[in-house]
Amino acid sequence: MLILVFIFLTPKSWFENTGMRKQRTVVISADLVGSQADRDGIERRAKELTARPAGRVTDVRYLRDANGTVVAYEVDIR
Repeated sequence: MLILVFIFLTPKSWFENTGMRKQRTVVISADLVGSQADRDGIERRAKELTARPAGRVTDVRYLRDANGTVVAYEVDIR
């Protein structure tokens, strides 16, 4: 009985982890960045789009068309 009272009466805010920001994925057109070698430009654009200037880019994936040309970048930022 005591367990049920705890489960139903505990505020949800006790279980929220406000220190960890969730990871977000953005897609950036290749036209917006000079070249795929410009990783700093890709990271800067991702931080601008997500409004996270102190964010950390965890991964960059290249999205290619049928000819193998990079058309966009898929960026994970935390």
